[in-house]
Amino acid sequence: MSDQSQTHQISSAIRSAPPLPEPGVPTIRNVNWGGLRTLYIKEVRRFFKVQLQTVWAPAVSQLLLLVVFTTALGARGEVGVGGATVAFADFIAPGLIVMGMLNNAFANASFSLLVGKIQGTIVDYLMPPLSHAELLAALVGGAVTRAFLVGAAIWLAMALWPGVHVTPRIVPAILWFGLLGSVMMALLGVLTSIWAEKFDHAAAVTNFVVAPLALLSGTFYSVDKLAPAFRAVSHANPVFYVISGFRYGFLGVADSPVLLGSIVILAIDAVLAILCYMLLKSGWKLKN
Repeated sequence: MSDQSQTHQISSAIRSAPPLPEPGVPTIRNVNWGGLRTLYIKEVRRFFKVQLQTVWAPAVSQLLLLVVFTTALGARGEVGVGGATVAFADFIAPGLIVMGMLNNAFANASFSLLVGKIQGTIVDYLMPPLSHAELLAALVGGAVTRAFLVGAAIWLAMALWPGVHVTPRIVPAILWFGLLGSVMMALLGVLTSIWAEKFDHAAAVTNFVVAPLALLSGTFYSVDKLAPAFRAVSHANPVFYVISGFRYGFLGVADSPVLLGSIVILAIDAVLAILCYMLLKSGWKLKN
């Protein structure tokens, strides 16, 4: 008797349940916040498991660069920037901080899809019920998180180093240009991971694109001292505007108009985001 009653209850529950959607009809019609958060946490945990390599090692490397350059060129030297004169150590420190952020944002984003293609686990990114925009947002979000953690570690190391002043003056400018630059390099990393088929391809982009952009962007010198031709090349480098705006947050002066730099980087970020979205949607080199 109890079995019949239980069977009747189950049948009634099945009849009262809402009908299943037709095949191909999406059940998540807006943003899949749960899936987006899960993939973002996965990306953060991936690099945080090896934090000595991904967070603290870059801080030590950038601090060593600061020590080497200030020792070689003179810790008491001065640099003219934006019509003002600042100590060389104070000038170079913000550039090294944001350069470390940019390099690590690119490294994190260029690894995710690439290692999935090499190891055959790319299906873990393509099969979950995530839209292409959500997938891109999670990958970029993880890379930006790593960039800011690295930036904080570098800033802390330099703040404790004697003879260097990295006290923030304009915090919104630091956060804004750090975010714009990290997003730009993260999107470039996603493009690289889509295009690359092996680690050599990603290393080639790092060595022949990312490294020149970072090193020839006014990190170690003021572009005002360059010849007109080289100054024009520096102004054509988008990383120059990131470093100039980020440095403005610490020094209160910049090599270029801060508003112009913000507009330039925003436009580049928008173009890169659209390009990444289109490539993810097409499945180019991902669904072979």
